[in-house]
Amino acid sequence: MKVKAPACPVCGRPADPRARPFCSTRCADVDLGRWLGGAYAIPAGAPPAGAGDGDDDAG
Repeated sequence: MKVKAPACPVCGRPADPRARPFCSTRCADVDLGRWLGGAYAIPAGAPPAGAGDGDDDAG
């Protein structure tokens, strides 16, 4: 049984061991640009009521 090479997360082509998990350094650079541009940011929900209002009694 032959194991299928994992796909590049950017373009879907087979990954190259030299640029793993990407198929090329170009796709690695595209992914880095997405990270730096905030494309992979996780949206935050509204904080719970009273959180971070500065009126805590802890000290």
